[in-house]
Amino acid sequence: MKTTHAKATRERIIEAADRLVYQKGFEYMSFADLAGAVGIARGNVTFHFKTRDEIMDAVIDLRLDRTRQMLEQWEADGEGAEDHIRSFINILITNRAKILLHGCPVGTLCTELAKLEHPALPHANKVFGLFRDWLARQFSRLGCAVEADALSMRLLAWSQGIATLAQAFHDETFLRAEVRQLEDWLQSVTADAEKTAPRIRRN
Repeated sequence: MKTTHAKATRERIIEAADRLVYQKGFEYMSFADLAGAVGIARGNVTFHFKTRDEIMDAVIDLRLDRTRQMLEQWEADGEGAEDHIRSFINILITNRAKILLHGCPVGTLCTELAKLEHPALPHANKVFGLFRDWLARQFSRLGCAVEADALSMRLLAWSQGIATLAQAFHDETFLRAEVRQLEDWLQSVTADAEKTAPRIRRN
């Protein structure tokens, strides 16, 4: 029973840390903040995590797990690669309220860790890596194998730019307009892939 309770407390600390890192930034998150957010004594936080860096690693692990689960769900729900990619694009709409307030949780964390020259940056970048590899596989399935990674990086860069500017100007209209542009671009990429597919088969 004690082990189960300790595990549950640890998970609550990580969940709270994830929210605080996103909302306040890692640099400004304290053990006191965490204790207050979870509703426990500061000593209970330090019992599970001796340093803030340990908390940061746990938060990144949580985000990696959630990202993997989300990508798996997108593949299960969508009918094909184009639907899967569209799910990624639509996350800007789904999370628009949070993005307008705090930006993209992946991009803002990586930017902060880079500024701090924090050793956890390569670990945090793995979340981008999951998206990059997954999107590249989807573009390859569309018939864009040669350009798959370049298209993946273009979409990641575009979405990060949208999130950054939508937050800076707190402009949902801009965000929605850019998402429509992304959807049009995806349709164009898909159409081009379909045009070239018959020529590839004849060769």
